[in-house]
Amino acid sequence: MPLRFAPLRLPLRRRLQTLAVLQWVFSFLALGQLCTLMFALALRGSLWLPALLYGLWLLADRDTPRRGGRSSAWLVRTAELNPHRNYILGFHPHGVLAAGAFANFCTEATGFGELFPGLHPHLLTLPCWFRLPLFRDYMLAGGLVSSEKSSLEYLLSRESGGQAAIIALGGPPESLDAHPGALTLQLLGRKGFVRIALEYGAPLVPVFSFGENELFQQVPNPPGSGLRRLQLWLQRILGFALPLFHARGVFQYSFGLLPFRRPIHTVVGSPLELPHTPNPPPEAVDLWHRRYLKSLVDLFEEHKLRYGVPPNRHLSFV
Repeated sequence: MPLRFAPLRLPLRRRLQTLAVLQWVFSFLALGQLCTLMFALALRGSLWLPALLYGLWLLADRDTPRRGGRSSAWLVRTAELNPHRNYILGFHPHGVLAAGAFANFCTEATGFGELFPGLHPHLLTLPCWFRLPLFRDYMLAGGLVSSEKSSLEYLLSRESGGQAAIIALGGPPESLDAHPGALTLQLLGRKGFVRIALEYGAPLVPVFSFGENELFQQVPNPPGSGLRRLQLWLQRILGFALPLFHARGVFQYSFGLLPFRRPIHTVVGSPLELPHTPNPPPEAVDLWHRRYLKSLVDLFEEHKLRYGVPPNRHLSFV
């Protein structure tokens, strides 16, 4: 395949966009490991005292990722959300790197604060990232919090309201299905979020990100293949998935780890009101899980033609 080089003359705005995306991909793929290495070298070198003090700070601050975090101060809204309530926003699909979730809810790039004034978004991510020194503070500054159950319960228990917990409900396993055009969501066996929503009487809000799966190409890994079995085995050991993806580079468009320049349109649906049920029976969890799936399907079907999905394509759940 011949290399397709980027034009030499591009507007500064395009260059800055590429730089921002490059920084995001680097942060996701390598910054955690680099921060851990820097911390280890500091402990063994002349900076051992500041590193030791930071280690003591880590010990004192260990619960912050489960207590709402510490954030430093094209999204479509279909309904208003009351800033005096707490919400669970289910984000779909996960995609390879959950780019839409990060851009919409960890930055003001798409105007979340203007669309939903008074709501504070918290994107839940794997607890393992908060065990990496320095990197965990970078994550907290972006508004990310741990995806542990206690973290979600803390947000929903805030009596003042105004907390929006965003969860990519398909989790890391769904990233392995994030091929262009894919519309399969891993949701049938994921009901814990419904149980917690019932326990706190928190509304569930479906969110669908059109274009999320178009950002990267992934090495073919159909279910049952040797590669998929290896990826699932590594996921059980490491706690996170390892999709083998590629897209474009910085100065050429033929290969690299930067996402393709594709539009993402994230549609926030209407809240599904759940009754406050402190000890929900399994039948109630199943009922509201089915209703959530229906709300998600309705949201997708209502908007799919506008964002380039053919009329004969539909969501499927596994």
